[in-house]
Amino acid sequence: MALIVHKYGGTSMGSTERIKNVAKRVAKWHDAGHQIVVVPSAMSGETNRIIGLAKEISAQPDPRELDMIASTGEQVSVGLLAIALQAIGKQAVSYAGWQVAIKTDSAHTKARIASIDEAKVKADLDAGKIVIITGFQGVDELGNITTLGRGGSDTSAVAVAAALKAQECLIYTDVDGVYTTDPRVVSDARRLNTVTFEEMLEMASLGSKVLQIRSVEFAGNYRMPTRVLSSLTDPLIPLEEEANSGTLISFEEDTHMEQATITGIAFNRDEAKITVLGVPDRPGIAYQILGPVADANIEVDMIIQNQSVEGKTDFTFTVPRGEYTKAMDVLENSVKAHIGAGSIVGDSKVSKVSVVGVGMRSHVGIASQMFRTLSEEGINIQMISTSEIKISVLIDEKYMELAVRALHKAFGLESA
Repeated sequence: MALIVHKYGGTSMGSTERIKNVAKRVAKWHDAGHQIVVVPSAMSGETNRIIGLAKEISAQPDPRELDMIASTGEQVSVGLLAIALQAIGKQAVSYAGWQVAIKTDSAHTKARIASIDEAKVKADLDAGKIVIITGFQGVDELGNITTLGRGGSDTSAVAVAAALKAQECLIYTDVDGVYTTDPRVVSDARRLNTVTFEEMLEMASLGSKVLQIRSVEFAGNYRMPTRVLSSLTDPLIPLEEEANSGTLISFEEDTHMEQATITGIAFNRDEAKITVLGVPDRPGIAYQILGPVADANIEVDMIIQNQSVEGKTDFTFTVPRGEYTKAMDVLENSVKAHIGAGSIVGDSKVSKVSVVGVGMRSHVGIASQMFRTLSEEGINIQMISTSEIKISVLIDEKYMELAVRALHKAFGLESA
């Protein structure tokens, strides 16, 4: 049979009862003849609790020491799951990331995976064992424990699956797949049976929280089929039913279906807009504005530069809302006088709404339909950005949910 990687999130591992259910589910797959590797997250809320303890001691804990303590949540999870599997008669062995080893760079709290030594894991699998590996963590070349940042267990799971050349990586979570949009905003949002890596990457980057962006990038780069499905179903449901549930993320050519024009509507409330007014229109001005912002480790998203009038222009861009004040300070203190700008204005109450779909490559009129729909709802567009498979607009925050519902209906994404 096949080698399959299971990943379970914090909610799935949230209590000893749920861990026992995970063990039953894993055992079911193993009983069917599959080789199984499991990558669990820490129990729900545990990482926040641990980091909270550190911040009670220091407002800015040393990143290396934060990694040392944050990694313990996953070590508890793998040990408990191994014990749960052993209790039902399965051979199971757990490993921390450094024991495998999952090698990373030395960027503490946001490390990136460099390589995985799969020899020990393969030997255990060949011996009939279920292998459980901590998500979220690894070890750098100096032997320091590192963590991959929030959502890093998804990335760990996909990376392990790629290293082992698994048939599929199953991401078990508290939702039953990827939807055309957030069902909490649009009640008749529809679960997608398949979605391409490109579409999932756009949706993840635009606000969809189902999968961590880096995990989708990893899956796409290594052509690792990845399925999002629910861990809250009966763990003993028939294997064939479970194996075909949820949403399969794969390549466009592998979906074996006619691709819809639009796959989903993504949105992000975490946006703020900044405009630098009266900027001299000369070569290098964009760098002079955005260079100091980048040096402050502030991510910039949408960018617009207006047409020059009498040698002056306006330069507008968006940043994460949590970085808005910091970005304004950088511009006021390090940019405004240096470039001779007139003034700097901002708005922290904006949202981004996007339509996503690989079908846009072969269909015309998507932008006009999107803009017409928003116009009919009286929603003003402040900024626009596009890629080959997405169109994003920036709008007033108060119209965000109205825009999502209207666009979802306009593109026929409601449930059948």
